[in-house]
This record gives sequence, structure tokens and C-alpha cells, in this order.
Amino acid sequence: MYAIIDIETTGGKYNEEGITEIAIYKYDGHTIVDQFISLINPEREIQPFVINLTGINSQMLRHAPKFYEVAKRIVEITSECVVVAHNAKFDYRILCTEFSRLGFEYERQTLCTVELAKHLIPGQPTYSLGKLVRSLGIPVSDRHRAAGDAQATVKLFKMLMDKDTSKEVIRNKIRLDPKYQLEPKHIDIIADLPSVTGVYYIHKSDGEIIYIGKSKNIKKRINQHFTSTSHKSKKIQQLVSTVTYETTGSELVALLKESEEIKRIKPIFNRALRRTIFTHGLYSFRDQNDYLNLKIDIADGRKHPITTFSNRQSGKSFMTRAVEDYQLCQKLAGLYKTKSSCFNYDIKTCNGACVQEEDPEVYNKRVAALIEKNSYANKNMVIIDAGRDIDERSAILIKNGVFKGLGFFNLNYQINHIEVLESIITPMQNNRDTQHIIQSYLRKNKRLKVVEL
Repeated sequence: MYAIIDIETTGGKYNEEGITEIAIYKYDGHTIVDQFISLINPEREIQPFVINLTGINSQMLRHAPKFYEVAKRIVEITSECVVVAHNAKFDYRILCTEFSRLGFEYERQTLCTVELAKHLIPGQPTYSLGKLVRSLGIPVSDRHRAAGDAQATVKLFKMLMDKDTSKEVIRNKIRLDPKYQLEPKHIDIIADLPSVTGVYYIHKSDGEIIYIGKSKNIKKRINQHFTSTSHKSKKIQQLVSTVTYETTGSELVALLKESEEIKRIKPIFNRALRRTIFTHGLYSFRDQNDYLNLKIDIADGRKHPITTFSNRQSGKSFMTRAVEDYQLCQKLAGLYKTKSSCFNYDIKTCNGACVQEEDPEVYNKRVAALIEKNSYANKNMVIIDAGRDIDERSAILIKNGVFKGLGFFNLNYQINHIEVLESIITPMQNNRDTQHIIQSYLRKNKRLKVVEL
């Protein structure tokens, strides 16, 4: 029995993706005997390029079930089945990741139709699903949606089964876990690495650093580099001779060190991070009725943003939450284009700033509170985070709104004056990227200890 699946995801960092849609067709080798198709609320942002590709957006998923609500059905329909997918490594990894978040170990035999097609239909110019099925005369609808792609995979699999007359190819291609096999030198490198938070440096045989990264688990992250089949990862796998690392304890410290080291060393495989790591910012302006307006706009370096975001969608998600948390007007927050009242006013959850019913001074106080919370301009403060040992903490110093550097201190050491702090701080560059890293980290980690000085 086979469970032919296709998964659409949010996109994003490796192993941080979430499922947005899943389609599973249970196939007995002759006909489909069961099926499960559902949108899924991933509880995380969808990358803009994925929205453009699939047409699936957060609005569509607002009332969709979360993964834990459909997990039992997925386990049941795939029970005692070989999981079949076009690029099985990807779909199976995503499924295992979602189940591991629930504390469940999901394990199935898998079969990849890409590998099968390369063996049974050699010489094709490409083995991407869309182009392959079209070249074989297999009809496909709803491309880049789970149901459409899974149906196309069913038809492709039927054709491949027909071509495999001896059934030897399919039998030999079934595997328990479609992972890339590690080379002996990679196994040796991974064995010497710790499962800690920090910054890692990948070196060539002559000592040159070719890649710098950060991770909450260095050993696991290097393992991902060595098992990935992406073009960049394959190049790194060929060139790597050794991996060194620096433990930070704090993810924020790791992010700041990674950013500074990449700018200083400029490793060959870090081209993307040499550029600025955010694209949009939050800006404020006062309109003709004296109301403070907020707007997510492109960060161009000429204006000073209140805070910054890695993309427009991230900024919009932030503003949607801010409207609710601070009782702001959708129209004045740049989320609802209209010449009259906003939608929330019509359902009586906006106090009427959009139609000048709320006093500007009262409304502006709430906007000012949001700005104060999300900007550290002109502030003197220290962010306290985890250290490298159990009795140590890290300190990130902001003086007059400028990032000064970071350091580590023992829990018995009192830090309540800037002069005391400056003696333990290692100076670091303040730039737009460090501001973005700090502000973004503070937004995502609301329980972080921040001491104003």
C-alpha cells in the first residue's frame, strides 16, 4: 500500500518551516482507496515568494486546523504504507519535523518519484514535477497546490509502476529514511562539535574561512550542512576541512557576532548576509487631523525607522498584532485603505480615530506607547540573556540609543551602572543590521530581561 503525498509549506529557514496544505492519496497499486486533503494553519509567517507561488496566504489559513488537530488522521492514513512523493526527502523531512514538535517520532518507508523517474525514464531535460508530467502527457491542474500536485504524482507513479515490469527498481528504491549519507571526514568533524548555542566557522584545508553561521545547536546545524543537497551545501561539503566554533549561550549574542564576523571576514559562501538583512521599516507621521499614523515601508537608509523587518509580510503581521494590543485604528496603522471608516470601526472595535471621533491626543498616547516599546532610540539599557555557563549571563549594552557591544558576567557580579558595564563589554560596530537584530529579538522574546540604566 502506498500513501502518495504532497505538502505546501511556509518557506523559511531549514527545519523552521510549517505546513500550509497537505494532500494524501492512499493507493493500493490499482486505485485510490482513501484520501485526505486539508489546509493547515502553520502558526508562523508565510514567506512572500511562497504566497506568490501557491496563492496560499495567512487570511486563508486563519480558521484552518492546526497540525496537531490533523496529526492523528495523517498517522492513520499512512499507517503500513510506503510514503511516495516527488522529492521524498523534502516532504518526509517536513512531516517528521511537524511530528517531532508534538513529541512524536514519525517513521515510514519512503519512495521518491524523482529517483524512480531518473532510473526508468532517463534522458529527460528536467525532472521537476510540472515539466516532467507535461512532457509525458500527464494532465495537471492546480499546480503548486497540494491536491493538484499529489494527483499528478499519483498518475506519474502509475506510469512508473507500469514501466518497472520486474518491480525490482521500485523495491530497491524503497528506503526507511531518505537521508543523504555522510562521508567519513564529515562524521569525524561532527563528532568533535558540541550541541550548544554559538557561532561556527567552516574552514578549507588552508585555514580560509568559507562560511560563518550561528545556531542554537552547532552539531545539529553542521550535520544539516553536510546532509543537504543544495548547490551551496554540496560546495561546502567538498571544500570543508575543519569547523571551529565560539560558544555564546545566548542566541542574540550569536546573531550579533555572526553579523559582525561576516562583514569583517566576508566568507565566499556568505554573500547574502553581506548585504543588509532587512528590507522594510515602521515609520510614523502626523496627518492633517493631528493623528499619529504608522506605515510599513521600504527601508532605504534616508529615513530613520522605529523598528525594522526582514520583509513586508513580517511588518504587516507585527502591525496586525499591534492594532489589537494597543487598540489602534486599522486605517491609521496603514492596514486598511479607505476614505471613510475602517473595518474595525464598523464592527465597533475601533474608537473612531479614522472618522475623527476619538480625540487625537488620547489616540496618539497609545501610538506613542507602541513606539516607545519598540524603539530604543536615546535609551540607556542593558539586555540580559543566557551565558555560556549556568552561573554566567550575557549583557548587550545600549547607550544613548546606540549599540556599544556585549560581554559576559558572573551572576554574583552586580551591574547597575553604565561605568561598571563598560568595563566588561567588548566594543562592537553599531549599524542598521545590529539595530534590526536587537529589535527583532526583543519583539520575539518578550520575557527577556531588560534593565534601564
